[in-house]
Amino acid sequence: MSSSSASHGITDLHSHLVPGVDDGAVTIEDTLEGIGRMVARGVRTIVTTPHVRGSLAHQPEALEDRLGELREAFERTLPVVLEAWPDLDFRLGCEVMLDRPDLDLSHPGLRLGGASVLLVEWPGLQVPPETPAVLEGLRGQGLQVMIAHPERYHGFQPGLAVVPRWREEGAFLQMNHGSLLGRFGPEVRERAFRFLAHGWVDCLASDFHGRPTLRLYMAEAHAVFEEGGALDAWTLLTEANPARILAGDPPLPVPPLAIGRGFMRRLLARIRP
Repeated sequence: MSSSSASHGITDLHSHLVPGVDDGAVTIEDTLEGIGRMVARGVRTIVTTPHVRGSLAHQPEALEDRLGELREAFERTLPVVLEAWPDLDFRLGCEVMLDRPDLDLSHPGLRLGGASVLLVEWPGLQVPPETPAVLEGLRGQGLQVMIAHPERYHGFQPGLAVVPRWREEGAFLQMNHGSLLGRFGPEVRERAFRFLAHGWVDCLASDFHGRPTLRLYMAEAHAVFEEGGALDAWTLLTEANPARILAGDPPLPVPPLAIGRGFMRRLLARIRP
């Protein structure tokens, strides 16, 4: 294991904590409240990822304007965050919507916190046709892609047959903590456990939208792994692998996590969405 695999607390690669730029945090107070909860749960590195439409790549001036807006808002936020938590590694990235299949996403401002990784999402929480070809095209641009919350999409073929093809194209997969607790409904929860059972998930992240009314779900997700006797997998998914991805190293394989029905009944009786 390389030195970049060493654990230094949780690394969260997907959140919306820059105030006033998307559907996440509205005010700096929201940002600080949300980060405070994350730090209390053991988070030591945050790459916050405002939404960016990939189709802006076809409008270079509009893309520069959007990235400039995000940089300026982040640079106003960063000193306030570091005043409260001087040891926090707080970085800016993007969550890029692949709203067209023919995108040049090589602009370095789109990547995760200075890393070589591009966090992407499919539009409308639907799996479009020919997604492996889209990923192949991005790989041809020399980009390492990580697909945000794959368990949340609808329109999968039977058996989730497209997911191994995403992985064959080199895509990493990032699951949301809340998906395991029914945050997005029972269908997504069931699919999340199927992803884990296949060993398809490379890292977990909060996708936290930085508002006091929203739950973080980190403690509850940790309980899922603790109850399932899978804390080694939790450490891989929340500490080692996100840190490796950010450092430019491939994530370590996460063994398939098989969770029986009896465990799920006990868990859901104790933890309610």
